Amino acid sequence: MAPLRDESPVASRSLRHWLRRYWLLLAVILTLGAAGLWATQVAQAQSPQLPADDECLSCHSQPDLSMTLQNGDKLSLYISADALAQSVHTAVGIGCQSCHPTLSGYPHPPVQYASARELSRVFYTSCQKCHEANYDQTRDTLHNVHAQINATGDLKTAVCTDCHGVHDIRDIRNDRVRISKTCGKCHTDIFNQYQASVHGIALLQEDNHDVPTCTDCHGVHSIPDPRLAQFRTASPEMCAGCHANAQLMGKYGLTADVYSLYNLSWHGVDVTVYKANWPTIWHESAVCTDCHGVHNILKASDPTSTVNPANLLATCRRCHPTAGPNWTGSWTGHNRVSITRTPFIFYTQAFYDVFIRVVLIVCAVYVGLQIIRATVTRVRRSL
Repeated sequence: MAPLRDESPVASRSLRHWLRRYWLLLAVILTLGAAGLWATQVAQAQSPQLPADDECLSCHSQPDLSMTLQNGDKLSLYISADALAQSVHTAVGIGCQSCHPTLSGYPHPPVQYASARELSRVFYTSCQKCHEANYDQTRDTLHNVHAQINATGDLKTAVCTDCHGVHDIRDIRNDRVRISKTCGKCHTDIFNQYQASVHGIALLQEDNHDVPTCTDCHGVHSIPDPRLAQFRTASPEMCAGCHANAQLMGKYGLTADVYSLYNLSWHGVDVTVYKANWPTIWHESAVCTDCHGVHNILKASDPTSTVNPANLLATCRRCHPTAGPNWTGSWTGHNRVSITRTPFIFYTQAFYDVFIRVVLIVCAVYVGLQIIRATVTRVRRSL
C-alpha cells in the first residue's frame, strides 16, 4: 500500500510563501559567513600565529645554548623557565614575541650585532611599547644623568634592562634591598659606603624599610645630576622627607625639628635665598650632606662620624679653616636654644625678644601721639 502524501493545496502554498519571504535573508547570512571565514584565513596567512613560550623554551631552556658575536663576545641564549614563569610579564600574558617580534620562525634571522652590549641596547627599546613615559624619562638628557653620559658616546650607561632584568623582571616596588643592590652593580664604591652607613645597615642587615634606598634620594627614571647646584640646594628638603616626619622620627627617638631649625640658621637662610634667586649658581653654605656625609652617614654617637663631638671641629674647619677650639661650643646644631644647654644664647635671645617688642610698642605710641597732635593742630587752625 503506497504511503499517504499531503496533497493539501493550502500547505503547499504556505511553504512556497515562506521560502519566497526569507530566501533573501538566508542568502545574506550565508554570504556574510563566507566573507568572515575568508577574511580570517587571509589574516592568518599574513600574520602567522605567535609561538607559545613553551615552543621557545624547547630550545632556549638548554643551559649550554649560546652564540658568538662579531667581536668574540659569547652570548648565552639560555632562559630559565622558572625565572620566566615568575616574571611580571608572564603574569599578565606578555609572551616572548611581544619583545622579540622579528623572531617568529626558525631558523631565526642572522644576528648582525657587533657586541653583546650593542645587542642589549637595541633590544631594550622594546620597553617603549608599553612603558613610553618611563622610557622617555630615561632618554631625557636634560634631567637624566645616565642619558647625559650616554649622549657623549659612552654606551656603558644604564638602560632599562640593566636595572630591571631581561627575562626575570620582578616587581621591585617593595623590594628595597634589591634596588640598592641593583645600583651597586655599577656604583660599587658608593654601594660599599652605603651598606656601612646607618641607612645601609638598617636596610641590608635589619630589613628595615623605613630608611632610604638609592631611588628615594636620586629618583627612579628621571635621575638628576647630583653634582649640580640645583640638586645641592634641594637636598635639605630631600632629607626632610624623612627627618621632618614626626611620626617616623618618633619610632627611633629622634627629633623632627632638624629641618625647621636648619632653616632658621644662617646656613639654611643662605641656601633658601640662593635657591629662590640664583638656583644654578654654586655656593658653599652648608647643607645636610656637608656635615653628615653623603652615602657614608653614621650615627652622631659613632666615633668615626663626622658630627661626633670629637670630630665636629674638623668638620667645621672644612669651610671655616680658622675656627678656634671654642667654635663648636657655640654651635647649637639641630637643638633648640635652652637655658640648660646654651644659657648665654638663651638669655641673649630672651633679651632681644623683649627689647624688640618694647621698642615697637614705644614707636607705635609715639607715632600715634604725633598723629593726634597734628590732627588737633589742624582743627584749631580751621576754627
